[in-house]
Amino acid sequence: MSNAYLCPNCKTNRTRFNLIAQVPQSVKLDPSTGSVVNQYENAEDLDPFHIPYNGAERLVQCAACGVIGEEASFIKRAQHNPR
Repeated sequence: MSNAYLCPNCKTNRTRFNLIAQVPQSVKLDPSTGSVVNQYENAEDLDPFHIPYNGAERLVQCAACGVIGEEASFIKRAQHNPR
């Protein structure tokens, strides 16, 4: 992390953030019990109807107002509003 952040919601916080690592876990559940039937290790192992996760690797939460969003939105807000 070498980019400045600025909260896109409260527009004042530049220093206090929570970084949230996204670690997806692909599973197949039993429809009646909800228990895990199969846990997929690789995207290549997924069955044809299981779309692999393609979301953000990291989310950011503003520790002042609590809004959670993708890291890019916090970086862009800081770039458009430099100190």
